[in-house]
Amino acid sequence: MAPKLSVLLLLLAVATVTVLAQRRRPATTTTTTTTNNNDDEWNYRDGSDRVNMRGVANLTQILDNWRFDILSQMKGLLQNDHQSLLPDYARIQPLSEALDDLYKEFNALKAHLGDLTEKFAAIETFIDDFKAGNANTNTNTNAGSAPAAAPASVPRQPGRRVMRKKATPSS
Repeated sequence: MAPKLSVLLLLLAVATVTVLAQRRRPATTTTTTTTNNNDDEWNYRDGSDRVNMRGVANLTQILDNWRFDILSQMKGLLQNDHQSLLPDYARIQPLSEALDDLYKEFNALKAHLGDLTEKFAAIETFIDDFKAGNANTNTNTNAGSAPAAAPASVPRQPGRRVMRKKATPSS
């Protein structure tokens, strides 16, 4: 079936090249219509009275039959032997599984990052309280010696929340 398709494609290519070569040939006789400024352009009217319409109709019929045969063979190949034309879909499943594994690992890392954020929230709170406590003790010790400036507030980073753990009674 494939050799027949290749022969048909070869014949179609030969017919196309033949038609294009005939169009590019310069006219052998010059008429009064080609004496204008467009001598380089092809005059489609030149020789139109000598065209064999039966031959044109036969060529059109041949090309139409080839088109029908080629499309019929392609349809048959797609229906009966699609592995020869379409990509190998068996490779897609392992790729999908690998992508699924990557997605699961990403979600696990995201959950682990959330756990670490919760653990470090208590440490951040302690450090913020410690800094605020040092700032308050420094202003109290400097109050007696000289007038102190207003205590600087500890700037919070935007987008972070301070979470305090509830104290659980020990037994």
